[in-house]
Amino acid sequence: MDDRIKQSLDDFANRRIYRTLSPQILASIPDDKLEQAIFDYVASKLEGHYDDELNIVNKLPPGVRALYVTWEVEAEVNNGGFHQYYWNTADRYSRQAVEGFEFFGAVKHAALMREANSIRAKETDTLAKFRKEDTAEASSKSSRASALRPLDERFYGLDENLSVLRVAKIRAMPVVFSGP
Repeated sequence: MDDRIKQSLDDFANRRIYRTLSPQILASIPDDKLEQAIFDYVASKLEGHYDDELNIVNKLPPGVRALYVTWEVEAEVNNGGFHQYYWNTADRYSRQAVEGFEFFGAVKHAALMREANSIRAKETDTLAKFRKEDTAEASSKSSRASALRPLDERFYGLDENLSVLRVAKIRAMPVVFSGP
């Protein structure tokens, strides 16, 4: 088992990073590496420019942008729930995430994200007090004060496979995932 884990980590560390994407390049990437390749493409665009992230992301091709914002939701929620998503991202792409999920045909994810955005909007003033502290303890306290927690389990239980939906859309519409 240790050799497989080491090999997996080595493969990840040595993966190819695409600085441009075209339908031909996308067609050459295996399905199980496709989402990561697009995410890495975005990361390459942001490299050294994180202070301008919103502007850069908004200029990305629509498919790339949709993958990036939904990937961010999925990663944060799977790691620590909706509260963590909003805490770590300051709501940067929460509205775009709904559109992104819809773009991929993940209607259940879109509906849940819309519900999470609604709850978050109602809690903005209350949670802003914790945000001013910007500490791990404040984050923990705000998490306990939030009504988002029940949505986490619902997210984990959704019967839509985001990866399958994303790959299918990329394969069907590679042009909207292509860019310099």
